[in-house]
Amino acid sequence: MTTDLLIPLLLPLLALPAARLVEPYLPPRTASWLLTGACVVLAAGSTAALALLAFSGLSLLPAVADLGRWSPQTLRTENGVDVPVSIAAGAVLGVLLVVLTRAVLRYVRWARRLSRELDVHGTGELVLLPGADAVAFAVPGRGGRVAVSTGMLAALDPRERTALLAHERAHLAFRHHLFLIALTLSVTLNPLLRPLSSSARFALERWADEAAAQRIGDRTLVAHAVAKAALAGRPHHGFALAATGGPVPRRVSALLTPPPRAGGRLPVVLLSALVIGLAGLSAETALDSAADLHDGIEIAQIGR
Repeated sequence: MTTDLLIPLLLPLLALPAARLVEPYLPPRTASWLLTGACVVLAAGSTAALALLAFSGLSLLPAVADLGRWSPQTLRTENGVDVPVSIAAGAVLGVLLVVLTRAVLRYVRWARRLSRELDVHGTGELVLLPGADAVAFAVPGRGGRVAVSTGMLAALDPRERTALLAHERAHLAFRHHLFLIALTLSVTLNPLLRPLSSSARFALERWADEAAAQRIGDRTLVAHAVAKAALAGRPHHGFALAATGGPVPRRVSALLTPPPRAGGRLPVVLLSALVIGLAGLSAETALDSAADLHDGIEIAQIGR
């Protein structure tokens, strides 16, 4: 069982090459759903693997074995439990749970603090922030709000402002903050998923770019707005989504390139299947290992 559980722990290493392979061919919306879903499944698989490894070690303790009424010797023989590996897995799992709790609390504090700060300047969907700093971002809560500074508005012409606001409103309309939360929690549970998460975040920004371009009807205008906003401003830190996020040069280049024609579905299907297959393998291995542990416990109960 210990060897099988290495699969969900190591599969995230293959997720980045797979993401880089599919990213140029998938539409941003599809890439966002696919990569975010893969992150969540891979994080769940690796966390389940650590939990199973830790529990298999705990199951050999006499107190736990007596509570469950099974023979620890039989269980160790049936499942091939590696005690040092189980101890290490338990320690890692404990650290990850502490870090996850801190991340959740940090997000809650950030959301409350930002909501109070924005309430000072307005309670509508669009909040105007005073100051020369060029910032613009979208945040959930109260139906979703877009915050933009007077410095950012001064850096753009009227048409570019419209394009920038369309980008931020697209983040809210498609609930991209939920994707961002899922990605943040996944990376917290498995830091090896950070590169895959970065690809998914880039896809989210590209999704908002394309939505803004479709709404405005001018891809070049959106590209200019994104480029000027990035040059004038600074990335917004925290959990907010902003037009200045992600690799801006790549986003601008994609907007200045004509969108791919419809067709050629076979490569998209095959590449999507590759990412889904990796995530599915992680989930299946974790579930099979859980079933093996359950079967081993039943045998150990008989052999008590």
